[in-house]
Amino acid sequence: MRYWLMKSEPDDCSIDDLAAMPAQTVPWYGVRNYQARNFMMHQMAVGDPVLFYHSSCPEPGIAGIAEVASPAYPDATQFDPTSRFFDPKSRAEQPRWFNVDVRFRRKTRLIGLAELRQRPELANMRVLARGNRLSITPVDPDEWRFITEQLLDAKAHER
Repeated sequence: MRYWLMKSEPDDCSIDDLAAMPAQTVPWYGVRNYQARNFMMHQMAVGDPVLFYHSSCPEPGIAGIAEVASPAYPDATQFDPTSRFFDPKSRAEQPRWFNVDVRFRRKTRLIGLAELRQRPELANMRVLARGNRLSITPVDPDEWRFITEQLLDAKAHER
């Protein structure tokens, strides 16, 4: 099992949107970076846990927990000329872009980017690296445990 952080713009799909979707599942479409695509195609497995991260918003950060719900399959948006993710070089017989389905597990308190950066235990987390623009990044098991057991569960017990 591997752990992941997947970024979504809340205007496109927020953690609340995911929770309200049929079967609480959404295709993770529109990824147009080869490294992120390769993570989905070659490393993700059904059941892998995901930190659902809100990006490109006033307060970016981890907003929930999800899981990979399907193996990678061709992203239909690459073939749709009306989609902003259309890729005229993609062919149905040889697609360039893939996605996985992601399923809601739970909404969490927002763990903002500033809070993540304050934690020395997360200093090597890829989402915090300068210049990182990837929408999908692996999360080290120790980082996952720290976030879920220390940041999320500790705050839940304070209430």
